[in-house]
Amino acid sequence: MFKEAIYHRPKNNYAYAYSKDSLHIRLRTKKNDLVQVDLIYADPYNWDDTGWLFEQKAMRLEASDQLFDYWMIDVTVPYRRLRYGFKLSNEEEIIYYTEKGFYDKAPTDDTAYYFCFPFINPIDIFQAPEWVKHTVWYQIFPERFANGDSSINPINTLPWGSTKATPTNFFGGDFAGILQHIDYLVDLGINGIYFTPIFKAASNHKYDTIDYMEIDPQFGDKDTFRKLVNACHEKGIKVMLDAVFNHSGYYFEPFQDVLRHQEKSAYKDWFHIREFPVTPGPKPNYDTFAFVDYMPKLNTENPEVKDYFLKVARYWIEEFNIDGWRLDVANEVDHQFWRDFRREIKATNPGVYILGEIWHDSMPWLQGDQFDAVMNYPFTIAALDYIAKQKINAQEFANQLTEVLCSYPNNVNEVTFNLLGSHDTARVLTVCQDDKEKAKLLYFLLLSSKGTPCIYYGEEIGMSGENDPGCRDCMIWEEEKQDVDFKAFMKKMIHLRKTEAAFGSEASLEVVEATIESNHLIYAREHNNERIYFMVNPSKQPISVSFPVRADRKQVKDVWNKQKIAVIDGNVKVDIPAVGFGVVKVD
Repeated sequence: MFKEAIYHRPKNNYAYAYSKDSLHIRLRTKKNDLVQVDLIYADPYNWDDTGWLFEQKAMRLEASDQLFDYWMIDVTVPYRRLRYGFKLSNEEEIIYYTEKGFYDKAPTDDTAYYFCFPFINPIDIFQAPEWVKHTVWYQIFPERFANGDSSINPINTLPWGSTKATPTNFFGGDFAGILQHIDYLVDLGINGIYFTPIFKAASNHKYDTIDYMEIDPQFGDKDTFRKLVNACHEKGIKVMLDAVFNHSGYYFEPFQDVLRHQEKSAYKDWFHIREFPVTPGPKPNYDTFAFVDYMPKLNTENPEVKDYFLKVARYWIEEFNIDGWRLDVANEVDHQFWRDFRREIKATNPGVYILGEIWHDSMPWLQGDQFDAVMNYPFTIAALDYIAKQKINAQEFANQLTEVLCSYPNNVNEVTFNLLGSHDTARVLTVCQDDKEKAKLLYFLLLSSKGTPCIYYGEEIGMSGENDPGCRDCMIWEEEKQDVDFKAFMKKMIHLRKTEAAFGSEASLEVVEATIESNHLIYAREHNNERIYFMVNPSKQPISVSFPVRADRKQVKDVWNKQKIAVIDGNVKVDIPAVGFGVVKVD
């Protein structure tokens, strides 16, 4: 037995409270090293004259990646406290793994040998808003979605879609334009909008905020924004705004005050200034986002800065009833600020979704005291590498997907924010080199994965574009220029996501098969005894796949084509077209 690979810690993603009386416990072992793992567990005070009286229950093999197997169990804890260890079995030996190490027999003379979950305190349970699990998001870059009120156009506004986007041009997108197209989003099946920044700023992207308490006049005024939020809510659509609290814009009044008064400015400690006089260029002598001199980094450890931005966060919830905050460059802001931020937000409205922009391992932010979720870029990168770029095969993709899912508690995975493209990345169709069947496969993956999916505006009609600014072209509204077939595909996928329980966030996800030879992937999702098999074939050749189904599963059908499928000798056989997919439901 390869003991060096065995790992558990009674915290984070390895042991956590899923509800007020249940724990999820996970163990990592070397891949293919063990044939069975059993949890041995009991209340720490469950004793008689013979010693500690523990129970034993088999764990399931949850998933495997390139190096490890992951074993999982959901255990009910009547008294909300637990001591536990693991019985490890392979073909050669049986050993017991506890917090104190490895033993030939399970110790019964003292519970101190064992891992300890002291008590399930409800306040410590990770809790995100329930509605997020059932949301399909649509990201809107307001300057480029629709121009509905030309009277508020910025100076030098160009005719809609008359040229390609640049870092500095304007086309007059506004709230009135979004209001005119809400029914379009409803028809698509969208029930959540994520807006990139809407606050007063000099740029077209608005990540260089001038005034966090004011709407940018090119989008409209506060009355129009209130009307927009209310209209969204009437249609069952949630609204999430972008909070840029890592840095401000160059023309943010406190920073302008620093430039005017230098060391004498009352705001000098609002920023990270290395020396005076403050000089923006050619390389700023103050901290910024990247090395962008017009985006000075804010000192969120300063009490005045903290108070100001907590006030900002509360204001837009209290006054306009927004449903979420997406936090820009969230990993560069101190953890204590985010703890205080969560406390303020949840006291104002516990149903507000807090989403952090983090591109790497995010467990430090996802322990229930800071964010509800992060943007799942590891999923994004793996999916694009597998389908669009063909840099990895199905097995490698499955390994990366497993690593992502096993890195977090299940209640975190249920609300993670999944995306394929955004205002920061090239559009999906462009990454796919204009291969629309590949793009469909990617959205098939996105909309059938655990988490809450997001579609970047225009992706549903086949828009393309390179990295910023290419991904920020004007939305195409002329139907004759839209890819109506792609849009119909997206509508159907969203409909299935919302109507088939095993498509949703709460369903389990299990990799059934991932091959190197034919490069196809099969994964199964199950919820409330409904099981759906998803098949992905990115190769240029059609394939036939088969998999066993339980004898008691009588109803098998092709969900996409609405056809019954025969079960022959306990197996289901499905033909998958080249660069295609299959969806089989087993009841």
